[in-house]
Amino acid sequence: MAFAAIRAHKMRAFLTVLGVLVGVTTVIAMVSIITGLNKSMAEQIESLGSNVIYVTKFEIGIRFESPSEEERNREPITFEDATAVQELCPSIDAVSPQNWGPGAKMVKYKDNKVTQFELIGVMPQYEVVNNNYIEEGRFFTDSDVNYRAMVTVLGVDVAETLFPNLDPIGKQISIGGRNFSPKRFTVIGVMEKRPSILGESQNNFVLLPHDTYKKLYPEEKELLLVAKPKDPELMDQAIDEITQVMRLRRGVLADKPNNFAIATQDDLMNMYRNITSAIYMVMVVISSIGLLVGGVGVMNIMLVSVTERTREIGIRKAIGARKKDILWQFLIEAMTLSGSGGILGIIIGLLLGKLVGAVTPLAAGVSLFWIILGFSFSVSVGLIFGIYPAYRAARLDPIASLRYE
Repeated sequence: MAFAAIRAHKMRAFLTVLGVLVGVTTVIAMVSIITGLNKSMAEQIESLGSNVIYVTKFEIGIRFESPSEEERNREPITFEDATAVQELCPSIDAVSPQNWGPGAKMVKYKDNKVTQFELIGVMPQYEVVNNNYIEEGRFFTDSDVNYRAMVTVLGVDVAETLFPNLDPIGKQISIGGRNFSPKRFTVIGVMEKRPSILGESQNNFVLLPHDTYKKLYPEEKELLLVAKPKDPELMDQAIDEITQVMRLRRGVLADKPNNFAIATQDDLMNMYRNITSAIYMVMVVISSIGLLVGGVGVMNIMLVSVTERTREIGIRKAIGARKKDILWQFLIEAMTLSGSGGILGIIIGLLLGKLVGAVTPLAAGVSLFWIILGFSFSVSVGLIFGIYPAYRAARLDPIASLRYE
């Protein structure tokens, strides 16, 4: 009977549930995109290094205010800190100090050049700690670092731009810095390709041996310290050991907080989830407005339906229908109406999520939980906003209803 009432007024029913449809579509589409993004981001953060620990001067994360005076006055993380962590932390397998200084202006090979890239000074342990290995050629050795060799390893993007149809190994390129004139380096390797993060390439870099980098940028004291424990189960122990070593080296008193920051992949993922939680809040507000509008529409059309079917209600009561029978008849009709809008919203939301995943770098995916939740909300709208019209129908006097024209 409920479906028959909807079929009898198709356009009216569609316009009535349009608000519910928009609300549920918003929920499913946004959840589809965000769920896919969370999964993709987790995989990409994992690709940055397996079970790694980051030691930095400032907290890693999104900041809405400038660092405090205490933070600005903190000592930088140094190469000596990295050496101490490697020697004094038994749970640590490898440490990779990485210099991220002012960068360079240009890297060039004949007529091909790249002007937007990251110039990073690294140690031989970089491959192991960052889970990023050589694809062609070889990586740096201790001799390259100790003798400040003028050699370089390129990211895939830089290599493909400079050597579109050539083997880059053994070629001489020119790197010009902000504080030094262009110098010649020999390409000894190309790193394997890493996945993009939110559509941004992670392969646009040039690596130099750590001491070679320090020769070019002697004023740069600060670096990023990346460490890897011997076993994932030793992560907490490794963090405790690093914290103890860093506090001793930096003279932090027992009752004072750390004047450095330690982060893990979980912290990076939590930071990302904090960003997506704001999107969830916006999604909830938008969908709530849509569901509210849809609920008002359902209530309005059900009140109209009660008026149109007053004589029908009188006949049902005359042949024995009780108040609760009439009540449930109109409640079920309201829930069927809003539930139909919810099903349409789920289908359209899933299609939008798939469309976004197909035409953009953003992944898409949704769980059964959210589909059930979206449908439940749509049915609940019909239940809540259908109570008053159903109650009004149930209270109609059968004699007056039979005489209604």
